[in-house]
Amino acid sequence: MTPTPLNDLLGPVLRDLARRSGHDLNRWLEQVDRLGGCREPMRLTGHTETVDTRTGQIIATYDTKGEPHGHLLLRCGNRRASRCPSCAEVYRRDTFHLIRAGLLGGDKGVPETVSTHPRVLATLTAPSFGPVHRGPGKDGKTVVCHPRRTGPSCHRWHKADDPRIGQAIDSGTYDYTGHVLWNAHAGDLWRRFAIYLRRHLAAAAGLTRAVFNDTARVSFAKVAEYQARGLVHFHAVMRLDGRSPGGLAAPPGWASVDLLDGAIRSAALAVSLDVPGLGEPLLWGRQVDVSPIAAGAITERAVAGYVAKYATKSAETSGTLDRPVKAHDIAQLYAQGVPDHTARLIRTAWRLGNHLVHPEYAHLRLRQWAHMLGFRGHFSTKSRLYSTTLTELRQARADFRIRFTRDPATTLVLGSWTYAGQGFTEGERALVAGLTAKEVGR
Repeated sequence: MTPTPLNDLLGPVLRDLARRSGHDLNRWLEQVDRLGGCREPMRLTGHTETVDTRTGQIIATYDTKGEPHGHLLLRCGNRRASRCPSCAEVYRRDTFHLIRAGLLGGDKGVPETVSTHPRVLATLTAPSFGPVHRGPGKDGKTVVCHPRRTGPSCHRWHKADDPRIGQAIDSGTYDYTGHVLWNAHAGDLWRRFAIYLRRHLAAAAGLTRAVFNDTARVSFAKVAEYQARGLVHFHAVMRLDGRSPGGLAAPPGWASVDLLDGAIRSAALAVSLDVPGLGEPLLWGRQVDVSPIAAGAITERAVAGYVAKYATKSAETSGTLDRPVKAHDIAQLYAQGVPDHTARLIRTAWRLGNHLVHPEYAHLRLRQWAHMLGFRGHFSTKSRLYSTTLTELRQARADFRIRFTRDPATTLVLGSWTYAGQGFTEGERALVAGLTAKEVGR
């Protein structure tokens, strides 16, 4: 397919912008600048009126009819770096401050005393559904992949950029059904783990469950990460707090990092979930990592940065599509660059998602989440009292901007908005790319 010449794109968009905006390109350039690099801005139509609350007088009006194309462009707010790096970076920074506030306190409504509470970084993984090709270890050194004498084996040394990493060594024996169903139930496995954790903490402290629930609580913030093999695992900052009528309090005297560490490991091993169609219950993987967060170990800032970087990632590390799968995609996965292992997972999710054949999985909506390999949970979640919320952080930014444009104590903005689409036109995208390249070259 021959690419469209740049002049053929720019000519029509320049004429259209100049004709519709009434301000040449100045207003469009202002809007693009305000987007801060957003790739897929939302397009809105509507109007607002700013009213003086003391007199009822309308002191300002705004209507998108005077905008280029008659649209107001706003940032998309997508958390996924693969879709919009600019908005994903804002999301990452918000997550960083949310995690950090819950570790250090003294900011965003969290008391400073939380820094003295038992705190750990826990990682819960999925079990094995079949051997996959291995990459370098955590230290960056390559290792022999699977040097087995019997069963699926691979005696090679895969470098970090080897596309075979995460792919099934023997796709004929790999449990794709179990893999997809584990992803689909990962959120439920976490919910059960949180329940078991409180029980195991109570038992370790020699308390009844009722007494534990009256005196202590576990606060957490977690993110989901996809491994190269296409399974999610969870990184969670966990904190042991005391209870009080006012909210957070110092933990009881028996609370310690060692007690929290042991309870996390034992609770993870105790969780099981029976699922129709599987011969064995779903479990957590046996690899459970728990690291204390304290001076001299891993610092609060390092933990917040480590966890936040996964908040903007999705399943792209496994080579899947970055959009929902449609029926016509199923036969074209290889042509769209999807690796064999991932394509099999998508097809498995699509097959299990047929509610006529598999009504027992209808509630999982596997076809809707086939591009996520079955996982449909939130990538970033937290308990209520861990720290602030992403909504509160966004509102703080909005309030800060409002103070530069009007007095919120004496004015009120009334408006009506309609969603008109998303993204740049082809010509606009070419213009934005040219402007960006020019800025980088300065």
